[in-house]
Amino acid sequence: MSILQHFKDRYEATQEEEYSLEEYLEICKKDPTAYATAAERMLIAIGEPELVDTSRDPRLSRIFSNKVIKRYPEFHEFYGMEDAVENIVSFFRHAAQGLEEKKQILYLLGPVGGGKSSLAEKLKALMQKVPFYAIKGSPVNESPLGLFDPAEDAQILEEEYGIPRRYLSSIISPWAVKRLHEFGGDISQFRVVKRYPSVLDQIGVAKTEPGDDNNQDISALVGKVNIRMLEDFSQDDPDAYSFSGGLCKANQGLLEFVEMFKAPIKVLHPLLTATQEGNYNTTEGMGSVPFDGVILAHSNESEWQTFRNNKHNEAFLDRVYIVKVPYCLRVTEEIEIYKKLLTNSSLAGAPCAPDTLDMLAQFSVLSRIKEPENSSIFSKMKVYDGQNIKDTDPKAKSIQEYRDAAGVMEGMDGLSTRFAFKILSKVFNFDTTEVAANPVHLLYVLEKQIEQEQFQSEIQEKYLRFIKEYLAPHYVQFIGKEIQTAYLESYSEYGQNLFDRYVTYADFWIQDQEYRDPETGEILDRASINDELEKIEKPAGISNPKDFRNEVVNFVLRARANNQGRNPSWLSYEKLRSVIEKKMFSNTEDLLPVISFNPKASQEDQKKHKQFVERMVERGYTEKQVRLLAEWYLRVRKSH
Repeated sequence: MSILQHFKDRYEATQEEEYSLEEYLEICKKDPTAYATAAERMLIAIGEPELVDTSRDPRLSRIFSNKVIKRYPEFHEFYGMEDAVENIVSFFRHAAQGLEEKKQILYLLGPVGGGKSSLAEKLKALMQKVPFYAIKGSPVNESPLGLFDPAEDAQILEEEYGIPRRYLSSIISPWAVKRLHEFGGDISQFRVVKRYPSVLDQIGVAKTEPGDDNNQDISALVGKVNIRMLEDFSQDDPDAYSFSGGLCKANQGLLEFVEMFKAPIKVLHPLLTATQEGNYNTTEGMGSVPFDGVILAHSNESEWQTFRNNKHNEAFLDRVYIVKVPYCLRVTEEIEIYKKLLTNSSLAGAPCAPDTLDMLAQFSVLSRIKEPENSSIFSKMKVYDGQNIKDTDPKAKSIQEYRDAAGVMEGMDGLSTRFAFKILSKVFNFDTTEVAANPVHLLYVLEKQIEQEQFQSEIQEKYLRFIKEYLAPHYVQFIGKEIQTAYLESYSEYGQNLFDRYVTYADFWIQDQEYRDPETGEILDRASINDELEKIEKPAGISNPKDFRNEVVNFVLRARANNQGRNPSWLSYEKLRSVIEKKMFSNTEDLLPVISFNPKASQEDQKKHKQFVERMVERGYTEKQVRLLAEWYLRVRKSH
């Protein structure tokens, strides 16, 4: 199917269908969504959640304390926002049940660049999924059920068409009242249309923003008189009125009010009556206009605090349902956010060296979490990410202890995702000849940017401290391990020889026998064997060699049984592997000829260097990055 045909079909699928009032009531009999409220239709669009049993995943079980959590596929791209999404869904669930939330404004409160606008866009997109029914021609999309009198008609509608009484609470608009008089009270002359909410056509979905303080009036919400029509109609005639306000367009749908608390309080009054009473007044003293939709507002915390601290706004505060949208505090999810942003940019295919996004995510999260007492903030960041660090930091607390100590406002300040993305853009374009990102350039760009941003001095110091104390040392370890692993693979024989020799010596030492070297014929007594073993153990700081030797020999004997009597690979036993690696790298000099990019002394070195570079490229680096990072690593090692 061609793209043009696809578009045409999609367009046709959302065209209006017209019915008589009688046909509409018959539809209601079979399909309760025909009279569903905006909140109910939103729930249908969101769909059922997947239940995730976090006890089955070690990381999630640490983050969510083994609870079963809900994940909504429609919000799968909102990483680390489970709480905010669940609160939004429960607002719609309660509103759909006709509880107090039905009369409240849904308000997203959070820091800049934390995802409030993205959530609002998502909710508007979901609102467009399920159609609603309205009186044909009505400028305010009103429900046909508004034509019926709750006191007189509710019982008949419930008995004959199964429409519950609570759906008959709305009034009809002044426009419909005028039509009703023209029809001589015959409501069968009204036609009904099935409409799809649409952001583009402003049907059932609208957005309003505060103007400036001087000319702001309520017409942005309730519409105003259309001066051109006053030649033919009096000023209070519905046909002279332009129902162009946000509340008019968003009836039976969703009204997004951006930066709501920047607007003067007088402008917000129609919102109160619209949510509380289900109708609002126009500017011209006509009858009230019905409103049965959801009002979604969002703004930054400073505006909310100013508004909240003003005693005159108390009536309003009571009618706001707050959903906090803090920054992401989990490194793994923060990385996913960056990947999503990169995928949607031209940098999608550009090389990004391992640990670049991790480092940036760590920095962002460190800026957002509160420093704990008697514990390192770096450990807290790892605990929040669901890592198990009991062995490496015995002082680390549980995730719950950290949260309780930090208080409810954690994650509401710090560096935004936008800041992080600006940094990424600079890092990718740092090298004039290659669009690629790596952690060494990232460290440099971060430091420069922090100085340029002119943060308050203690914040600047804190951010620079994060780089010097945590990120840089952590990266030295990381890139060291990467380089060593790539180097080791070219030295795997050397590693295996060390391993085999260690096992042989340890075995003879345990059995208290002399060892005769089969090649040289040299005989080693127990003291000499011990010296040889210590050469390998000392660089790794093995504190209890006797137990360690027994453990290694037992492991190898068991492994030989399953390996036709041969020793296992030196990489197979993590404990001894790290001991051998430390022995190999106790002097950087061994590394130098292979990893440095200086002219090589021998062909053998040249070959090993080439293999080293190839293996680094396989690990996700460009050749240029291998050179930069290897040289940086050797420089750092030398200076320590």
